[in-house]
Amino acid sequence: MSVKSELLAVLTAQKGVCISGERLGEQLHCTRAAIWKAVKALREEGYAISSTTNRGYVLTESSNVLSADGIRARLFHSNVPVTVLEETASTNRLAKQMGIGENAPDGTVIVARCQTAGSGRRGRSFYSPAGSGIYFTVLLRPRKNVQDSLLLTTAAAVAALRGVEEVCRVSLSIKWMNDLYLEEKKVGGILTEAVTDFESGAIEFVVVGIGLNLYEPAGGFPGELSQKAGAILQPGAAVDQNALVASIVNALHEEAQREEISPLYRERNIVPGRRVTVIGNGQESDMLAKEILPDGRLVLLDEEGREKRLAFGDVSLTVRF
Repeated sequence: MSVKSELLAVLTAQKGVCISGERLGEQLHCTRAAIWKAVKALREEGYAISSTTNRGYVLTESSNVLSADGIRARLFHSNVPVTVLEETASTNRLAKQMGIGENAPDGTVIVARCQTAGSGRRGRSFYSPAGSGIYFTVLLRPRKNVQDSLLLTTAAAVAALRGVEEVCRVSLSIKWMNDLYLEEKKVGGILTEAVTDFESGAIEFVVVGIGLNLYEPAGGFPGELSQKAGAILQPGAAVDQNALVASIVNALHEEAQREEISPLYRERNIVPGRRVTVIGNGQESDMLAKEILPDGRLVLLDEEGREKRLAFGDVSLTVRF
């Protein structure tokens, strides 16, 4: 790591605490001149670092710049590539390109402040404007087959829920399979895509895309989204976005190790016990959602009481049963 990255990690870990240049130099094994140069570079990137003669440097509590160094400083596995972009078409698309063309390693993180072609399930778009949300993808190289990919989607949902609760102090719900809800409004979505070896059926890598609506965009959500979408935070509420991304990524690595879905996924799921519309193969069917199995499948009952187990698909909520 560079002096700048190491310095940011130290200041982030002791945010709000003044640390002398001498102590920082000793800790990072560099000169005070190198510390000053790193501080200057961080300030140019937007970090609010104040300094006081004979006291040292402090990263102020209000500093909240979304950056690769800021995220990496909080990751359990801090040696992975982290990229932060002002804008990209789709973080999932870019992650797949990096996975195939650059052999990007397990744990690679790509974050964008804005997506121009954010993707949702079944070819839908995911509204990703600048200034109101956070959009990122984690590339994983799990030793799993295609059948296990369902568990990775549930793991991502739980990881996002855990991260939002830890950093934003907001409790969310999950809608099977991959949506995050707050007070009956969708505030986040997850898109898991696998690149597989067709001969062995093994997964070469998976990209897990997570999009969160932190704030309502200026002017509100457009069109029909205004009736369906919501925001996690109230206008003006502050949140450390670097901490949020890192918390979700750390939780994802933990949740991805499970052999079955987390109990939290079922506890917070709003689908069981409700009437739903199941969409698939160009058809729509009204059913009762009964329960979620340990492997993530959704158990449904049709109008004649026949049971159906759904591993993949799209469901929309109708009325409470």
